Amino acid sequence: MTGGKVERRHSLFPDFNDWFNREFPGLPGWRPATAAHSIPVEVTNSGGVYVLRVELPGMDPDDDISITVDDNLLTVNAEHGETKEDKEHSEFRYGSFRRTVRLPATIPADDVEASYADGILTVRVPMPDEQTTAVRTIPVKRIGKPSEGGAAP
Repeated sequence: MTGGKVERRHSLFPDFNDWFNREFPGLPGWRPATAAHSIPVEVTNSGGVYVLRVELPGMDPDDDISITVDDNLLTVNAEHGETKEDKEHSEFRYGSFRRTVRLPATIPADDVEASYADGILTVRVPMPDEQTTAVRTIPVKRIGKPSEGGAAP
C-alpha cells in the first residue's frame, strides 16, 4: 500500500447480512412481509441496573415506539412511516422495527424507565438482587397417627 490509503477488500461471497438486511438488487422495497428491520442496540450493566440504548432516529416516541416486558424479555417495537413527498433517492429505512433482549432474571415491569433524545431510546431496568441459594433443612411432617400398641413399621 502506498500513500497511507486503506484498501478495502470485498469477499467473493457476501455476508448474509449484506443480502438480507437490505433490498435485493433490482427489487426496490422488497423484503419478506413478516420481516421487521433489526434495531441496533447497546446493553450495559452497572450497579444492578441494565441500560439498553436503542438507535431509532427520526421516531416520535409518543406514536412510533412501544416497549413490552414479559418475564425476562424486553421487546422494543417501532414503526417509521414513509413521507408522501417524491424522492429521487432515499436510503432511509421505513417500516416495522423490532428487537428483543433477554436479561438474566425476571424484569420488574413497574420499575422500568424509558426516555428518548437525539434519536436514541434509553431503557433503564433495575434488576432485583440475586437470590442467594443456601443449604437448608426441610422438616418432614408426620401425617396420620402411628399404629396403636406398637412401633411404627
